[in-house]
Amino acid sequence: MSASRFLIAFLIGAFFLTPAFAASDREDDIQRIDNSAEVLQEIMSTPDKAIPQKLLESAKCIAIIPGEKKAAFMFGGRYGKGLAICKTAQGWSAPLFLTIGGGSFGFQIGASSTDIVMLVMNDNGMKSLLSDRFKLGGDASVAAGPVGRHVAADTDLKLTAEILTYSRSKGVFAGVSLDGAVVEADHSGDRSMYGADTSRQEILDGKVRVPRDAETLIREVAQYTQA
Repeated sequence: MSASRFLIAFLIGAFFLTPAFAASDREDDIQRIDNSAEVLQEIMSTPDKAIPQKLLESAKCIAIIPGEKKAAFMFGGRYGKGLAICKTAQGWSAPLFLTIGGGSFGFQIGASSTDIVMLVMNDNGMKSLLSDRFKLGGDASVAAGPVGRHVAADTDLKLTAEILTYSRSKGVFAGVSLDGAVVEADHSGDRSMYGADTSRQEILDGKVRVPRDAETLIREVAQYTQA
């Protein structure tokens, strides 16, 4: 690749990626919460292509990244901002904010928007959410999740995978491996919603009151779980 073409590819990539990793504010937090609730509602309203309800009921945490972006110009990359909620003794926790990113080189050009849902199935996966950064398939085992509202969840899959992953792009929802993607804490999002003195552990332990703006999301999740 010539120097000029490489520079063009770099600038286009920077244009797409920079907004995703800019500092979050409260308006951004609320938009993410609203979009996440909408994504889950739309996915679960299609019984033959929904997430199995048994898996939702047994998940420790649910992470949703609405409208994850994928852009490519002589390289491929994906990024997105989302949130996670976890089960507590009282029900579901307040949202914890996060980002996801990853990339691969290849001769591609184009862009798409993809919704991502991740089910955290055990305590090890939950611990990963509390870290500043972890890699799917590296720091946490990951597998494509089964699809179908009433499909019986595979026992071996539930026992071995720490995180089950799904994506929806152009209306098509399916289990997909996000092996290699990197999930990072969005501390600016947490601060905007809860203040500087609130820790991620406190949020996921249910010690932080669910914000009024997140009540619709929590009700949506509660429809499909026993929490």
